[in-house]
Amino acid sequence: MPKAPAGKTAPKHKFVIDYSKPAADGVFDGADFEKFLHDRIKVEGKAGQLGDAVKITREGQNKITVSSNIPFSKRYLKYLTKKFLKKNQLRDWIRVVASSKDNYQLKFYNIDAGDADDEE
Repeated sequence: MPKAPAGKTAPKHKFVIDYSKPAADGVFDGADFEKFLHDRIKVEGKAGQLGDAVKITREGQNKITVSSNIPFSKRYLKYLTKKFLKKNQLRDWIRVVASSKDNYQLKFYNIDAGDADDEE
């Protein structure tokens, strides 16, 4: 079997996390989330040492983009997002939903149905 050329890199992965709804209500801090991801994402088994392999950028006030030149799982990003929500005691109100193949969106749980029964 011929080996792959040494000059080629792994396919680039790009994931977007949209937190516009919680940020609009003022319960979610995008800068804190960006720092959390930077400190927690592991590259070659070491957390916080991203180097050129992984880049985290904030787009505007409502989105964070994670770009990677190494194999990177979308599920790992969801895991870290849920961990951040749990750490900040937001996990009971906000959920992480995949809005497309490479996008996640943070949404509030729909609790309106439960309130209608209490009013009767």
